[in-house]
Amino acid sequence: MIAMRGLKVAVVLKGYPRLSETFIAQEIRALEKRGLRTHLISLRRPTDPFTHPIHRQIKAPVSYLPEYLYQHPVRVVTGLLKAYRRPGFATALRIFMKDLKRDLTFNRIRRFGQAAVLAAEHGDDISHIYSHFLHTPSSVARYAAIMLGLPWSFSAHAKDIWTIPEWEKREKIADAIWGTTCTAYGYAHLVELAPEHDRDKIFLSYHGLDLTCFPAPPDRTGEPDGSNADRPVIIVSVGRAVAKKGYDTLLSALSGIPRDINWRFVHVGGGPLLGALKKQARALGLEQNIDWLGARDQGVVIDTLKDGHLFVLACRVDDDGDRDGLPNVLLEAQSQLLPCISTDITAIPEFIESGTTGILVAPGDPEALARAMIELITNPSRRRSLADAGYRRLVADFSAAACIARLTDRFGLDDEI
Repeated sequence: MIAMRGLKVAVVLKGYPRLSETFIAQEIRALEKRGLRTHLISLRRPTDPFTHPIHRQIKAPVSYLPEYLYQHPVRVVTGLLKAYRRPGFATALRIFMKDLKRDLTFNRIRRFGQAAVLAAEHGDDISHIYSHFLHTPSSVARYAAIMLGLPWSFSAHAKDIWTIPEWEKREKIADAIWGTTCTAYGYAHLVELAPEHDRDKIFLSYHGLDLTCFPAPPDRTGEPDGSNADRPVIIVSVGRAVAKKGYDTLLSALSGIPRDINWRFVHVGGGPLLGALKKQARALGLEQNIDWLGARDQGVVIDTLKDGHLFVLACRVDDDGDRDGLPNVLLEAQSQLLPCISTDITAIPEFIESGTTGILVAPGDPEALARAMIELITNPSRRRSLADAGYRRLVADFSAAACIARLTDRFGLDDEI
């Protein structure tokens, strides 16, 4: 444990603010409220058209590192010259060169340049560096911390755990003073990679959900059962249109629902595969039943969840190993008494117990997904039973208040606001 109250922590983020990372904003705000002083350091500027209300509650200043070094030559060269005078620069350069031999990419070079700018511009003002995601943000945090002779730590999540090589994970774990991850699934993997004498530096801390930021769940009595065309069952999904979310499987499953069952599908999220998914929906004859809302802020997300009757997320492991951990949107859906159907992979079963707090099916199985949707579309009482159990589990074990304690302890903060 390090007592950080009164000291300033640089929080390194890949991008800030981001609509898809409310769990990070929620954590930053929770730590702020418990006395942690932070300076947010983003590797890139925001690209999302909106922000969430919680972003406006965060008081920490934000600085942006040069995303592409060649676009900011004076700033980068100045940063390197200033960082060169730091006592740990030679060690950081040696480690970077070792990394570069195993990962000969412009991305690796960029991270060292960004680290030098961070060290030069913020080194006199911070006492600790904490990075979100174990891949590129932790590379910048690690190099900068070594240059400055400061401790650093990380929070690992999903893609960052599964898409970087084991040598990189092992060496970052060894160098960091501690690391946390948000699922037991990821925790087991990182502990296995840690040196035996260092395994206690990795700990599990679920993100949880700050229920004070969400309205009370709506009254769900008298909901439709799919028998009336004027009152279709609304199926909601929130997530980026990327392969690991399994939206192609979900569309195939929707096409397997009998025509005498009335439903609408509402999707919230942007992403590179959105055009291909719309094309698939047209080919399947589903376009009249689907509303594509695109990327929206959390207010629209919450309203969409409140108006829905069923939440579906068909996650899978992508060909490159990318996968979700525990998607925060499942917790958000449960906060609005929305029963969830998802897949039995990664950390999702840590939150959803199939048959009790939701339904889980195998990934990439549209027939099984269709059967699960048909079961819940046509049975409102079953939906309500699952939703009630899911809400109780959320409040008892996955509220932010229940989940932030281990992280506040590592920062040496009081767990009371």
